[in-house]
Amino acid sequence: MLDVFMSAFYSVLSIEHLMFLCVGVVLGLAVGIFPGLGGIAGLSLLLPFIYGMDVTSALAMLIGLVAVIPTSDTFTSVLMGIPGSSGSQATVLDGFPLAKKGQAARALSAAFSASLFGGLFGAAVLTVFVLIARPVILAFGSAELFMLTLLGLSMVGGLAGNSLMKGLCACALGLMLGTIGGAPATGEFRLFFNIDYLMDGLPLVVVGLGIFAIPEIVDLLRSKRQIAEASGLGGGWMAGVKDLITHRWLAFRCACIGCVVGALPGLGGSVVDWISYGHAVQTSKDKSQFGKGDIRGVIAPESSNNAKEGGALIPTILFGIPGSGGMAVFLGGMILIGLEPGPSMVSTNLDITYTIIWSLALANVLGAGACLFMSKWVAKLTTIPYAILAPFMIAVICFAAFQATRDLSDLTALIGIGILGAFFKRFGWPRPAFLIGYVLASGMENYLYQAAQFDGWGFLLKPGVLIIGFIVVSSLTFTALQLKAKRKNKESNNRYLAANIAPQVLFVLAILSLSLYALYDAFQVSMLARIFPAGIAVCLICLSLLILRKLVTDGDYSQVNYDEEAPKEENKESFYLYLCWIGGLIASYYLVGFVIATFAFFIIFLKLKAQLSWLKSLILSILAMTFITTLSYLMVLDLPIGLLQDWITLPWPLG
Repeated sequence: MLDVFMSAFYSVLSIEHLMFLCVGVVLGLAVGIFPGLGGIAGLSLLLPFIYGMDVTSALAMLIGLVAVIPTSDTFTSVLMGIPGSSGSQATVLDGFPLAKKGQAARALSAAFSASLFGGLFGAAVLTVFVLIARPVILAFGSAELFMLTLLGLSMVGGLAGNSLMKGLCACALGLMLGTIGGAPATGEFRLFFNIDYLMDGLPLVVVGLGIFAIPEIVDLLRSKRQIAEASGLGGGWMAGVKDLITHRWLAFRCACIGCVVGALPGLGGSVVDWISYGHAVQTSKDKSQFGKGDIRGVIAPESSNNAKEGGALIPTILFGIPGSGGMAVFLGGMILIGLEPGPSMVSTNLDITYTIIWSLALANVLGAGACLFMSKWVAKLTTIPYAILAPFMIAVICFAAFQATRDLSDLTALIGIGILGAFFKRFGWPRPAFLIGYVLASGMENYLYQAAQFDGWGFLLKPGVLIIGFIVVSSLTFTALQLKAKRKNKESNNRYLAANIAPQVLFVLAILSLSLYALYDAFQVSMLARIFPAGIAVCLICLSLLILRKLVTDGDYSQVNYDEEAPKEENKESFYLYLCWIGGLIASYYLVGFVIATFAFFIIFLKLKAQLSWLKSLILSILAMTFITTLSYLMVLDLPIGLLQDWITLPWPLG
């Protein structure tokens, strides 16, 4: 065993390996900073370049990219309220409010420090358990995985704010949207409205960007200010490091969560940050600042997010079962360079396995160090008036959404989910609960069918199921008691109580109508494909009716009555104005194509809203379009040309 360790050690510290590892780290930094791309797109971009390379060099590049993306994607999450990837969505909740307070440097440094800790912890766990993890992973069957998804949903209570009903309703709506497309048991299509695009469901990138990024951009533009309300950048990067030391046990617990959840195939990639965030909220005595700029809300998801990469490598290397979408592409990369995942990785190729593990640790150190070094300067972006940054961010979001399936319908779905997210934000519906439901819907339905097929309904009596079920019940009971105590001790905030409840009633009626249609649609398919969506639809109908009843009967003082438009603020523009700007941009993509529409949007927006001169608007627009077109070329992405360009290029009859 010692000779294996030494062989791996020398491989990791070789000049060639370090050079390619640094290349992977740099690429990971670039991909992570770009909103919406994440590990899947980054690894997919890298695969053509590693073909034909030797095993050590190719692995160095792959690991460098995989390790750093969960760290670098924090930049846009904190600075602009736009998730850099699906794994950094929970960071937005408190990281972005900290940036608004002028504490961007503190939030970034805490995030990077937590990421470094989580990455090293994940690598250490992988080192110790690589030989004994096989029986542990195999002990989790479909029944236990189904209960783990329920455990993830139980965290919704901690993210539900003051209204548990709204939290559960948002979660059920996310679950319902997650059932769009083919049923896993039969392949029958549900809720697709005879639209081909919806047959495969809605892409997670589109849903994540729409539910979080669009509402935040609209809110900031209406306020007519820069991201940070304070002129300074806060306490600097050392303050964030001190925060991590102060909350070291929270980081440790969340890193453990990241390793465990990341090791469960198909579960951890997009939900581990939410589970950790929910854990941080539930175990905190003072919850008043969560969602408003609590540093614990940054440390928890970031420490688990990086630790999960070490956990996700366990099933990927040992069984050839990817622990996440990014690991699926990594698995393809291993096969491409001639490595066969499986038992051989802990026998004949054990030295390569430890090379992977220690490369992961080293890449985390390099990535976190680079991000900490850059954070002081990158954080200054928050002092730029948002009207100047907004057109670039809107274009980047549209670009990231389009690359999800490379279909213009991605952009239509983006604005649709964005409008839903804007109303969620306005009426105080928890967007994290919605996203948790969406992320877990597919896995939850799959595990339910498999468990029932393998064990019948007797799977509910399995020891692992009972243990996890006890944890779920305890979690929900603890949350219910906390919310009850919170309502008892906290005075009502009359600022957002709306005298006119009509907009809220119409919004709930729209959700009720959608859930009624979902119930009708569920009965158009076979029994196996019907059970899950019909159950979700019934729950959503009941919750919607309860919210309607409280709104109508309790009137102005209902617990569910919340409208951010209730206090009339003179400086804020119309709620719908900037949604129309974004909707108009997406409509113009269909008419004149991505490049022409985006270029025109830049010039007009910078001139009218940022009030720049025509010359400055033109220069910034050219620079932005150069960046986007170069990126599309590197990604081999054909941007949509629109009806006008399509019409011009048609063959015209001569004479």
